[in-house]
Amino acid sequence: MATGKIFLIPSFISPAETKNDLPATAISKILELDVFVVEEIKTARRFLRRTGYVKDFTEVTFHVLNEHTDPADIADYLTSPKNGKDIGIISEAGLPCIADPGSELVMLAHRSGIRVVPLSGSGSIFLALMASGLNGQKFTFHGYLIIDKSKRRSVLRELESEIRKSHYTQVFIETPYRNMQLFESILSACSDDLQLCIACNLASEEEFITTKSIAQWKKEKPNLDKKPAVFLLNI
Repeated sequence: MATGKIFLIPSFISPAETKNDLPATAISKILELDVFVVEEIKTARRFLRRTGYVKDFTEVTFHVLNEHTDPADIADYLTSPKNGKDIGIISEAGLPCIADPGSELVMLAHRSGIRVVPLSGSGSIFLALMASGLNGQKFTFHGYLIIDKSKRRSVLRELESEIRKSHYTQVFIETPYRNMQLFESILSACSDDLQLCIACNLASEEEFITTKSIAQWKKEKPNLDKKPAVFLLNI
């Protein structure tokens, strides 16, 4: 019996997006599936309904994969594809496995000979990098920086040192309600000549993407509180 496939499904990165913002191939596959691996069931159901999904959720299987999932349970999520049934992985926003859970399951799929199929869609990290004007040929994504203020300043100084040696764009994110603390840390830890791009509320009517020097940002500070944002540094 042929094995099923795992489809990596892009989800919306803004409340303003509709199913028309996803490729038709992604929508078509979503509507076919009835087994999903998700971060949160409630938001996954909401996303599916926004894509035009009409199946009865009582007949749909949801496996939860987030920071609370027991690693020992993840292998069981491959039961359906091993039995010939396709499944989909959905993250809370954007692309699965990019700054979101899923890579452990995908690696297990590769080891089990199960085909993994990525579907195209928006990812805030890449949209920000595209629009930043910074080096898109060489970049490093760090995910979330450390919360402790003094340690975070040290990390930012290390990133600046790496920028000056390699010219790699340094990309990172933060939980929206801590954006301003991170922004202030960047301003205090980094040299005035560094370029900082802030990309927030991507794919929405309130989208804000601006690249300025640290010196310029110090003169005019945006309100980033509770707004999903991506930060990029280079020279």
